[in-house]
This record gives sequence, C-alpha cells and structure tokens, in this order.
Amino acid sequence: MIKLFAPSWFAPSSAARFAPSFAASSVAASLLVAATLMAPAPSAVAQASAAASYPSRTIRLIVPFSPGGFTDVVSRILSQRLTLSMGQSVVVENKAGAGSTIGADFVAKSAPDGYTLLMVSATHVISPSIYKKLPYDAISSFTPITKLADGAYVMLTHPSVPAANVREFIALAKAQPGKFDYASSGNGSAQHLVGALFASTAGVNIRHVPYRGSAQAAQDLVGGFVHLSFAGVPNALAHVPAGRLRALAVSTRARVPQLPDVPTLDEAGVPGFDATVWLALLAPAGTPPEIVAKIHAAVEKALAAPEARKAILDSGVEVSLSTPDELGRLMRSDLERWGKVVKETGAKVD
Repeated sequence: MIKLFAPSWFAPSSAARFAPSFAASSVAASLLVAATLMAPAPSAVAQASAAASYPSRTIRLIVPFSPGGFTDVVSRILSQRLTLSMGQSVVVENKAGAGSTIGADFVAKSAPDGYTLLMVSATHVISPSIYKKLPYDAISSFTPITKLADGAYVMLTHPSVPAANVREFIALAKAQPGKFDYASSGNGSAQHLVGALFASTAGVNIRHVPYRGSAQAAQDLVGGFVHLSFAGVPNALAHVPAGRLRALAVSTRARVPQLPDVPTLDEAGVPGFDATVWLALLAPAGTPPEIVAKIHAAVEKALAAPEARKAILDSGVEVSLSTPDELGRLMRSDLERWGKVVKETGAKVD
C-alpha cells in the first residue's frame, strides 16, 4: 500500500488562502495581454500624428525633366498655387535624365510622408518598355494622387522641309527613307513614342534624335539641325506664328483650342491616330491615405481658380483632375498600351 503525502503548505486551508490572489493575478495578466494586443502599434500612432499635422514643413516637387518644358512649367504653376492652398512652401526640383527615370527613382526611394512628390507624364509608364531594367516599379513603387492635365503634341517641321501638310511629308519621307530626323525630349519620352507611333502608322522611316529635354529639342528644330518634332503646344505657339516652324497636325482626336486651324493627324491622312499626353502627381508607395486625401483636396482647391486653369492652358495642356483610383487605372492601361507600341514599332534607346 502506497500512501501519498501532501506537504503541509499545500493543506486545503492553505490552498484556499492562496486561491483568491492567484485568480486575481491571472485576471490582471489577461487584461494586460488584451490591452497590449488592442493598443495601436507605435508606428501607427506616429503615422496618425504625422497625418494630422501635415503639412508642417516644405514639400519638394520633383520634376524628372529639364527646366523649360511644359511639364516643368505646369509644375511651377502648381507649386505656386499649392503653396497658397497648403500654407507651406512647395519647391520644384528638377532631376532630369534617362527618360525621367532618375527623378522617379529618387522619389520611389524617398520617405512616404508626403514631403517628396513626383510630377510625371505618360513617359513614366513608357520607360518600363524602353529600358531593360529599372530600379523601381512604375506602378507599385508609387501612390497615385491625381491626374492634373492632358493635351496634344503638335507635329512641327522646319520650313526647309518641302511639305505643306502631312500627306506631302509622308510622300516625301517614303521617297527618301531615312533622310529625315525627328527630335524628342529624350529616350523613352512621350515625344519619342508619339514619333515612333507616327512612323509606324504612316509607314515611313524617320530617325529618332533624343535630347536632354524638350527645350533643347525645340532649339535645334528651330535651328534646322533636325527636321521634325512632336512637341508641346507652347513650342508651336512660340515659333509657328513667326514662321520659324510649320505646324502640320496635332496628335489627339480633337483639335486644340490654341491652334484651331491645325488639323488632327486623323484628319490629315493618318486614320485612327490618337496620342494624348497627360501629367499626374505621385507620392512614394506607402504614403498614408489621409495625407494623399489632403494633397488631393489641396490640388483641387489650387486649380479651381480661373487664372490657374488659364495659366495651365497657356502652357499647352488643359486641367483634367482625377481620383487616385482613376489615375491608377490610367497608369496601368497606358503601361499596357505603350508597351504594345514599343513592341510593334521596335522603338529603342538611341
């Protein structure tokens, strides 16, 4: 027979004395764990605080193109208006090069706090098809804020080119394949791809000459060093009336109000041609939705004034705002569309 002995300290009376304190400590521990699980993470608290006080310092607007082009001009108009509507300075910084990818990479690697923003054009979703490897993803590395504006490119020729209209130019280019050059603001730019699309659609062989910005491209076109360019409306308005350049057509389905007598390419002999340039505002991926909403509201307020809309129209594009989701869909659809153009035309880095 085996007897079991309990130590004296575990007598029933002792256990009864310990039970209440043990139960109380267990409840307290459970409440502490629950409170810990329910408490917001420190980063979430910090994000909420930052969003509530945003903006509290200077905002940098990165323009991935050289000064002087319409992207730069629109950025400066926007920065001035946003400074007023947000109560903090919005400063434009140009970081040009490699078809806008240098500036885009800088913003992709910046803190997602709303203090570093990126102005992009359709070039942003063309670059992935032109460059073999980018250090960022054109879609997932960024947070869409809003589309800002859209417009047309103008097919401009130097007066030395003996063609008064698009049909005459196509006939001339077909008769002398490879003779004519077209300038663009850089490899992988929208100007580059619009020219490649024209060449492919019209069935002509014209050579691409990339520059480090649309201002330099326009300068050499006026100087007669290149024959042709698909440039912004301001370049046309600056040189066509004086006879320094000739406007043959615009790239969109509809004529532009600044050049009502210039036909569309569809009207001028290239059926179905339609290429719209757009500008948009992005932030780094992970930017809090509350900050995105504040920036979007500030942009709407900034561009609501008639004088702001007129200034942007004078720069060559029209104000055309969107929601962040709408901009995201536009970027994805144009990424696919221009990817097909690159594949079909054989456009490449020159």
